[in-house]
Amino acid sequence: MNTATSPDRPLLLGLTGGIGSGKSTVASRLAALGAAVIDADAIARSVTAPGGSAMPAIRAAFGDAFVTPEGALDRDRMRQQVFSDPDAKQRLEAIVHPLVGEETARQTRAALARHVSVIVFDVPLLVESKHWQARVDRILVVDCLPDTQVQRVMARSGLTADAVQRIIAVQATREQRLAIADWVIDNDALSLPELISQVDALQAPLQQARAAVAGSPLPYPVGGV
Repeated sequence: MNTATSPDRPLLLGLTGGIGSGKSTVASRLAALGAAVIDADAIARSVTAPGGSAMPAIRAAFGDAFVTPEGALDRDRMRQQVFSDPDAKQRLEAIVHPLVGEETARQTRAALARHVSVIVFDVPLLVESKHWQARVDRILVVDCLPDTQVQRVMARSGLTADAVQRIIAVQATREQRLAIADWVIDNDALSLPELISQVDALQAPLQQARAAVAGSPLPYPVGGV
C-alpha cells in the first residue's frame, strides 16, 4: 500500500500556470494517463456554489449583495470588490481556504487508497502560497507569454483585454512561476496534439522522480490542514 511512509508512495506534483496558460488541459491529460488530479480551484468553486459549505459565512461577512439569487457566490461582484479592497480578499480567503484544505486532504487520502503513482495538485496560486510549495515533491509550470494569456481568455470568456490584464496583475508573475519550476511546458505556440505530446513525454521523468522520493515521508499532511 502506498501510504505516507511506504517505499512505493506516490510522487506529489504541484501543477500551476497563469490564467489561459493551458494548465487545465495538462491536468486533464495527466489524469488520462493515470494520475489522481486534485483541483484546488474546482474545490473552491464547489464550496462557493449554491448550498456550498462556505456560503453561510460569506453571506454573514459580505452581505446578500455578494450572493446570487441561486445562493452561490457572486463571482463578478466579488472580483470587483477584491480588486478595490485587498482586505476583502483576505476575509474571503479566511473563509474559503480552510474548507478547500479539508476537501483536498480528503481527496488525497482517497488517492492514496487507490495506489496511484502520481498525485497532481492543480493549484493556481502555488507560487503565492509558500505552504503549498512545501507540500509537493516537484513542480510543473505551464508557461506562455502574457499576450497569449490575454488573447486566449478573451476568446473563451468574453472578458475585455483590460479585465484579463487585471486578473493577470494580481497573480504571480511569469518569472516567479518559472523560478520554482522543476519542469516547464512552454505552451505559447503549441497545437493541442503538440501539448498532449509534451505531457506524454514527462511520464518517464515523473516516474524517475517518484523513484527518487521512494521511502521518504509525504510532504503533504494527509490528516488535514
